[in-house]
Amino acid sequence: MKQFLNVVLFCLVSVSFASGQSEDVRLSFKDKASIALDSIYKHYGVKDQFLLRENYPFDESYQASYLAGPDQAHRGNAYSYLWPFSGSLSAQVARFEIDQDPTVLKEIRTKVLPGLANYFDTREPVGYASYINSAKQSDRFYDDNVWLGIDFSDLYLQTKDKAYLAKAEEIWQFVESGMDDKLGGGIYWCEQKKESKNTCSNAPGVVFLLKLYQGTKNKVYLEKAISLYDWTKSNLQDGQDHLYFDNISLTGKIGRAKYPYNSGQMLQSAALLYTLTKESKYLKDAQEIAASAHDYFFHEKSLHDGVQFKLLKNSDAWFIAVMLRGFAELYHIDKNPVYIDSFKENLSYAWSNLKDEQGLFNKDWTGQKKSDKKWLLDQLAMVEMYARLASL
Repeated sequence: MKQFLNVVLFCLVSVSFASGQSEDVRLSFKDKASIALDSIYKHYGVKDQFLLRENYPFDESYQASYLAGPDQAHRGNAYSYLWPFSGSLSAQVARFEIDQDPTVLKEIRTKVLPGLANYFDTREPVGYASYINSAKQSDRFYDDNVWLGIDFSDLYLQTKDKAYLAKAEEIWQFVESGMDDKLGGGIYWCEQKKESKNTCSNAPGVVFLLKLYQGTKNKVYLEKAISLYDWTKSNLQDGQDHLYFDNISLTGKIGRAKYPYNSGQMLQSAALLYTLTKESKYLKDAQEIAASAHDYFFHEKSLHDGVQFKLLKNSDAWFIAVMLRGFAELYHIDKNPVYIDSFKENLSYAWSNLKDEQGLFNKDWTGQKKSDKKWLLDQLAMVEMYARLASL
């Protein structure tokens, strides 16, 4: 009798597991983006406010490691810094691009943009500061503003609402104020600490300019984009593998770290330049970066559900999401499915292996290391990636 009951129990568990597995299989990338976003607002949302916490669980002693100096990082902040919060705009814009769902646009207008307004800074030229404007004045980062400018440009290209274009052009005025002739050009990283010119402000700066050109047909934007692209390539590309270093200091010293988003943004820049100019050199650049990035930022081989694929190496998930933007841009041109298939395998794997009981994702792509603390931007990046893949 006991043996019979054990057999019945095993069958029930197996059926239940199979049902859960089939339910996950039926979920589209669009569904997964929506479900993941709901989990984020549930766990990072602040009651009766449009702002978000930076970590879950909330930790008042959290010190951000990505600011320009320790004076601000040591503050106990109730809310997220701008950079992680801006990921909510990028995620929602990516969701909107799937099928122009008006409910997503409504969420952007009534939830994300009111929250973003808390970071607006009226110092001339106006821009967005690294922390909310009701707190002590904080530094302003050119790359933070570039990411927002790209999102507003994308919103304009999708909706033709001129308010978004006006905001994008306003942001560009701030970003352009971060350029000078030192090192022959380029955009600084931080307004208050002009010590280096980083790929993370210059590569997306090219993308931003090209999207402004797409929206306005003003050739000045295209000319500036080409000039900035050439500067970034000359100063920050590794000629051996076509990938990009992190920064160059005013002394000319190269910060040689290579991050997915830096090469990914130059990949997207090259692909956009080819689309807009039809000059084959840009397509060649894009394909060379893509091939190297696929080798460098992915492991050689992994196994998931009996399928071999290249597993992503550990990095901030948002760096990976921004890299995906570049691969997606190239895919629109050459329709080579290899790279996009790698992302699809990784995101399917992540849904089954990296997600915890709260619906939040662990950072370790091998699935071996779990963490009780999860960073807002890592979570929003997963939403963006699911949405990006859903639109391809």
